Amino acid sequence: MPAYQNTLPPISLFSGDIGFSFNNEAFPGAATSGSQFALPSYTGLPDGGTAVRWQTVFGTNPTAVNIILQGAMNDVDAEYQQLDASTAVTGEARTVANAQARFLRIRFVSSTGGTGLTAKILV
Repeated sequence: MPAYQNTLPPISLFSGDIGFSFNNEAFPGAATSGSQFALPSYTGLPDGGTAVRWQTVFGTNPTAVNIILQGAMNDVDAEYQQLDASTAVTGEARTVANAQARFLRIRFVSSTGGTGLTAKILV
């Protein structure tokens, strides 16, 4: 079972909403997934994808870090696939255009040092 919050159903993010996968937390163990978020679909409209902006912020910068944005069609741990990755030790904001997923989450892969991990998603 993943270590992230598995709310049933997951919290939905609508256009303009921000979801915190990690919210100023101690850096977790390697390969730990943050909270997942559902993206609503609108019946009768073609799925052109959703622009997703995601950001990493650190209380104290690590000397090395690897964090990825993942998406899935179903909220099943094995279905999540990498959409984007960040290795910026000072944190950064990135954009993925046309993400075609029903669920999003941020996964902490690894780091050396650092404190206060915040990782958030804006749709």
